Amino acid sequence: MNEFQLIKHFFESEQESSLSESVVLGIGDDCALLQMPVGKQLAVSVDTLVADVHFPKEAPANLIAERALRTNLSDLAAMGAEPLWFTLALTLPQADEIWLREFSRGLFACAREFNIQLVGGDTTSGPLSVTIQVMGLIENKSAMRRDAANVDDFILVTNTLGDGAVALDVLQKKILVSEADQIYLQERFYRPKPRLMEAKLIREFTNAALDISDGLVADLQHICERSDLGATIFVEDIPLSPALKHLQDQQQAYRYALTGGDDYELCFTVSPENMPQIAMLIAEKKLSATVIGKMHLGSGVQCELKGEEFSLIQPGYQHFS
Repeated sequence: MNEFQLIKHFFESEQESSLSESVVLGIGDDCALLQMPVGKQLAVSVDTLVADVHFPKEAPANLIAERALRTNLSDLAAMGAEPLWFTLALTLPQADEIWLREFSRGLFACAREFNIQLVGGDTTSGPLSVTIQVMGLIENKSAMRRDAANVDDFILVTNTLGDGAVALDVLQKKILVSEADQIYLQERFYRPKPRLMEAKLIREFTNAALDISDGLVADLQHICERSDLGATIFVEDIPLSPALKHLQDQQQAYRYALTGGDDYELCFTVSPENMPQIAMLIAEKKLSATVIGKMHLGSGVQCELKGEEFSLIQPGYQHFS
């Protein structure tokens, strides 16, 4: 198949019957035409995943597709935006129809789950990589941002941390875990859950927020820099999954959670005045979140384990070393 046949066969035909009224013109032209509602802002994010950097190149194509879209959707969750549209740029070593069929299956299964529509993209030849741009809507002036943390804000994270980094080491056979933990970790790596529902719950009570992709310490540093504050993490309070608790070296488990990245959980700050509302959501089991630290005057991120400094070799994943 040539490029245009490939797009039509594996991507355009899947969308033709499901486009919403917001898509005036979708795949097949030079640009998509999208209708913006009055009173809403457009949230846009783009990420590239490269084979053997962000996923093993021999991974199942459907899981590569799911991971690529889900990790991008996490950026919309971090802003409190509602997913609407996405574009796809796919670089392939060859036009393998079996691989493309599986990739398309995983991509559109994920798109249907989160109600987001493919509206355009590109394919080209080269080393395997996947670039997705997501677009979502949010009410004017209601986006969660990185620059609004305040002194004495509590720092919280959703669910558990460290699973994505451990999963990658397991996939690369650097460490061994039980079969049950391996199944759990593989799911967390390939199918991370963008915390879109959680974002809706916390948005009105949150000062600053982001998603954790490069590691808790590295990403929290962005909130510190944008808000001109410091932060302290109480390491013993970091929520760990059973898979991480099963590791023999618990200090290493904490390091996975602090610096490993690939979690795609939310990290957010809440003022003391708004903590009762967050605590109520947690008590009612509507929200899985844990207080792990506080914002304060100063700069940078400090880590303490039971009152003592907890040292780290590096704060998180480095894109260029």
